[in-house]
Amino acid sequence: MRARLGLVAAALLATACAPVPSSAPPIGGDSAVRPGPAEATVLPREAQEPTAGQDCTASLRPTRPLPAPGAMPQGSTMRRIAERGQLVVGVDQNTYLMGFRDPFTGELQGFDVDLAREVARSLLGDPTRVRFRVLNSDQRLPALETGEVDVVVRTMTITCERWRRVNFSTSYYEAGQRVLVPKDSGITGLTALSGRKVCATTGSSSLAHVRAHPSGPVPVAVPNWTDCLVMLQQGQVDAISTDDTILAGFAAQDPYTEVVGPRLTTESYGIGVAKGADDLTRFVNGVLERERADGTWARIHRKWLGAPPAPPAPEYRD
Repeated sequence: MRARLGLVAAALLATACAPVPSSAPPIGGDSAVRPGPAEATVLPREAQEPTAGQDCTASLRPTRPLPAPGAMPQGSTMRRIAERGQLVVGVDQNTYLMGFRDPFTGELQGFDVDLAREVARSLLGDPTRVRFRVLNSDQRLPALETGEVDVVVRTMTITCERWRRVNFSTSYYEAGQRVLVPKDSGITGLTALSGRKVCATTGSSSLAHVRAHPSGPVPVAVPNWTDCLVMLQQGQVDAISTDDTILAGFAAQDPYTEVVGPRLTTESYGIGVAKGADDLTRFVNGVLERERADGTWARIHRKWLGAPPAPPAPEYRD
């Protein structure tokens, strides 16, 4: 993983140090206004975090045995996908280690991307028979509701509100919300950010937690997590607050930042499935059960995130 980080860092450094064309306008002083993301929005606080204390991580029990590739039940959602010949998956391309685009090959890679390929392997017999759709945080639920994608594997926290709109698999990863700040900033966590700007993406549970935090940070919403990193580097926000998996990728990309403070929440990631597609939800849960048992989950974790802990234990509601 260090070698991969070195290659990515080298690519970013080469871009940053590219020569300035002779036709470029002169570089101004520090008074120039640094442009921010076009859709960055400062939001008001919310008095209360939605569904605080509720646990909605229980999913639908998988049908056993898991159908083999090429033998999906007649009339099932899986059979329809098999007849199409490709699994359509919503993923990220801006979260290093979880879902990102390799700067050398242009290919999507990461923990979530490899999990999606395993679903395709189990359903179609080939992990490459996937068509990826890049989504930002706010596009995840609509993409499932409109049928644009079959599943979403994109660091999506299972919540009670989201269960009302889509189905979720069992938890495949347990993260926790923390804070990323510039090194030597003196900021120790979200409680030290009263009245200061904290960035998170629109539609994320992280943004809801920032808006409801009693310390009174100023929430700034952007479309993509990389927008947050750019704004932090330019001094337009004081911190980023989201899941520690995402922040670890940022800290790996920018050695002048660090993750601080205790975990503020527990975030259980689930694979999103369209509401009503219970058969596909049960199938995906069967794939996750197999991955936990045969070491596939641990292998993917070791590849991207280091030494694996025990995978999250599945919880079922039926």
